[in-house]
Amino acid sequence: MIVSAQGARFSPMSQTFLTKRLAAYRPGPAVQLLGGLSLALGIALVAIGPARLIAQIEGDRGIIPMARSTDIEVTGIEVNATGKTGQEAREAGWREAYKKAWAQLKGPAMPDSQIEGMVSAVVIEREQIGPHRYIATLTISFDRTHAGQFVGGGGDGAGGQAVVAHSAPMLVVPVLYSGGVAQVYEVRSPWQRAWAEFRAGTSAIDYIRPVGTGADSLLLTAGQVNRRSRAWWRNVLDVFGASDVVMPVARLERQWPGGAVRGTFTARYGPDSMFIESFTLTANDESGVPAMLAQAVQRFDSIYAQALAQGVLRPDPTLNERPAVDPALAALIAAAKTADQAAAVPVDAAAAPLEAASAAPTTAPPPPAVASSFAVQFASPDAKAVDAALGAVRGAAGVQGAATSSIAIGGTSVMRVTFAGDLNALAAALRTRGWQVTVGNGALSIRR
Repeated sequence: MIVSAQGARFSPMSQTFLTKRLAAYRPGPAVQLLGGLSLALGIALVAIGPARLIAQIEGDRGIIPMARSTDIEVTGIEVNATGKTGQEAREAGWREAYKKAWAQLKGPAMPDSQIEGMVSAVVIEREQIGPHRYIATLTISFDRTHAGQFVGGGGDGAGGQAVVAHSAPMLVVPVLYSGGVAQVYEVRSPWQRAWAEFRAGTSAIDYIRPVGTGADSLLLTAGQVNRRSRAWWRNVLDVFGASDVVMPVARLERQWPGGAVRGTFTARYGPDSMFIESFTLTANDESGVPAMLAQAVQRFDSIYAQALAQGVLRPDPTLNERPAVDPALAALIAAAKTADQAAAVPVDAAAAPLEAASAAPTTAPPPPAVASSFAVQFASPDAKAVDAALGAVRGAAGVQGAATSSIAIGGTSVMRVTFAGDLNALAAALRTRGWQVTVGNGALSIRR
């Protein structure tokens, strides 16, 4: 008895028919190519040995991305302050930066001490300290828990706050062309470092930034950007828990030794490497390249956020389609099923009028489930709990995306979950993942 991959069973008569057809079956070009690649890989392993292959994933590579921060940041604040001493001038400059940053956020008028109490961090981009003068460019970070109620850019929409639409998880493949060589994670590059140091907590894009160690340098290469196979891309995205991919491409050209460096940057996304926008930046010399790349990352984030708002940056639906069966093999299985059914039909039944068959009731296929967005509350004692909750919810059946919309470390956070079904179906899917779910009015509350 032969059993197909779909679980169909064939009688001895259909077994003979299937055996003859299998003997005459010849693989198509795609199957031959796959077999040839597998054979070539086996020969390469025998010829060069496994040690060479292991060497490709070893070495000093990999940069850990900066921890995500949900603080509200204002960059590029320039101050020029004076004081009796350099330290007093610096303190006066920082207080001036607090007020300028708060004004850029269009926050309401309030005492300087209250504004200063909401500042969580000050990042020094550039500073010069003199005996009585302080000149600097600073980045001011405001704590979202305290400042979010006064300014837009976070929260769940209560109290007049603006709701920021977040993208589905996007894998970042930073491709760098430098010196005529294309690279991603083969070595530690300044382009990878710029993306690792990018503060993505307040971005509308849910970036997934690989570290670049281990098998990352084998899976994510410059050649991967030009692949079109959905099956291959789906396997790569599943490894990193992503829904789609963005490809920020940087091409550095040295005008002359020790001179200016010109950077051409191209924003691409999706398995087809779709073009979004391109721009150029210039550094005066090699020492200015890191600052130029950091500026390019900020520009890329704005481009991708604008593409998200315009509906361009959305997961490719073809990445979730099931791989098609080889047409010749599908026809072979269908023919065997037909022969099996013909042998099993009685003579009297074959002579029955066709009207009886046409009168049999037919069942219409169920309509496809419509994806909806729901609010899910969860306890977040620390940042690790937030990441764990997001990962667990994204792994539930039917969940197409999950991103935080409000984070309260030490309290209760909120995520927006895109689910193919209704609220009760989402609750059932989360219960299968081990969550205790409470169903509310258009929202869920989950806990372990």
